[in-house]
Amino acid sequence: MAKKKTSSKEAKPAAPATGRPSALVDTRVIYCGDNLEQLRKLPENCVDLIYIDPPFNSNRNYEVFWGETKEKRSFDDRHASTKAYIEFMRPRCEELHRVLKQTGSFYFHCDWHASHYVKVMLDQIFGENQFINEIIWKRTSAHSDAKQGSKHLGRVHDSIFLYAKTEEYGFTHLYKPYNEEYVKSTYKHTDPETGRRYRLDNLIGPGGASKGNPHYEFLGVTKYWRYSQERMLELYNQGRIIQTNPGRVPQYKRYLDEGKGVPLGTVWDDIFPIQSVSDEGLGYPTQKPLKLLERILEISSNPNDIVLDAFCGCGTALVAAENLGRQWIGIDVSPTACRVMAKRMRDVCGVKEDEKLWRIGRGFVVRDLPWSEKKLRELPPFEFENWAVIALGGRPNKAQVGDMGIDGRIYPVSATPKKTEGELQFMDVWYPIQVKQKDKAGRPDIDSFEAVMMREDRQKGFFVSFDFSSDAMSEIQAFFKKTGKSIIALTVKDILEEQIAYKLA
Repeated sequence: MAKKKTSSKEAKPAAPATGRPSALVDTRVIYCGDNLEQLRKLPENCVDLIYIDPPFNSNRNYEVFWGETKEKRSFDDRHASTKAYIEFMRPRCEELHRVLKQTGSFYFHCDWHASHYVKVMLDQIFGENQFINEIIWKRTSAHSDAKQGSKHLGRVHDSIFLYAKTEEYGFTHLYKPYNEEYVKSTYKHTDPETGRRYRLDNLIGPGGASKGNPHYEFLGVTKYWRYSQERMLELYNQGRIIQTNPGRVPQYKRYLDEGKGVPLGTVWDDIFPIQSVSDEGLGYPTQKPLKLLERILEISSNPNDIVLDAFCGCGTALVAAENLGRQWIGIDVSPTACRVMAKRMRDVCGVKEDEKLWRIGRGFVVRDLPWSEKKLRELPPFEFENWAVIALGGRPNKAQVGDMGIDGRIYPVSATPKKTEGELQFMDVWYPIQVKQKDKAGRPDIDSFEAVMMREDRQKGFFVSFDFSSDAMSEIQAFFKKTGKSIIALTVKDILEEQIAYKLA
């Protein structure tokens, strides 16, 4: 049976979770890095609730200014096709399924671009019978993608898929307040002494004798009643039963303030998205409202349960967990995002980032922020290449030799799939990445990369090194003037600056 929980109309923040609820896993930790690598370090069956809001497989470039520093970053959904997106997500969802407890619940937040493919993938991993609900979150009432002349309806909602690992998952029913029109039309009466609104309800037992309802006379009326004679007399003495006229069937006074409200369904149209002027907004392009995450946690977790968000972005799920007295684990590949959520945890939740406090269950820590230039210089060349390519959001070459001057590729959102012999393949849209683990890349290095650009007919390429000579930079400019092809020169420091991280502290 599912573990029991108490339903409530409206959530009230719980006391912050304290102590370590599990000897197997550390909580109140933000991990910076590839979530697949981190998830593989976690033991089986250690997390009560998982929520993920991974980058959608969508044609959107995000130019975002982070917090007070106005650090400009570009968030690109670089998955070149739905096939690539599912291939990226599948091993991660398999690991998430592994670490989820037998009583745990899993939420996958997505939009229309890949939701149907995501559902099929999750059915394969969790099992079709473990699908519980598709929640429709109406995130806006209008959308600019349905302008006059467009040939589709406005896309105004996201989908949130809820799965359970077994039938033993926990669940709490929540209730929304009655709307004003319903209250006026249904609770028509007001108690003159207390001012409480009420409606009159039927006291006749449904089914009569066939259902075993008691049969007797009450206030001059003989019926099969809903309650026993003793209970009816008790309610009458409490003023809960009235008879409008002699001989009329008595009725029960059901007060508005005693009702739970309307049971929450799968369409959530009462939680609004983050507005640009909102105090809650951090400038993160896909930031979700805190109320949305708190509702999910109220439904599927208890105080001191462990909540995991493996794509935690600016950390809304972690803030919700902290507010509601849950333990939490966050993972994100972006160092900036990790520091933003750490700052939010300190400023919004009042939790200190402190190793000593964390060890006694009171603070939190951030782990695995990027290495220093010194440590990166010491890496074996192939490991350094992988670090640089992944940091740019690209795909490193699997082979260490025979790369023909290309250490990795970036697939932009403009890349779309084409169908070849029944399989989805990438269109020929990608940008080469060249990485040199040297103090200063010189003109010969740039000349070699220019040959790659010409051979592959690429309009843009990325070159990473610790620094560049003046001749190298001059050659890049001359190459652009001559061919119109752009080489983006990035230093290791440029990449580590994403760690602005520390400036946000």
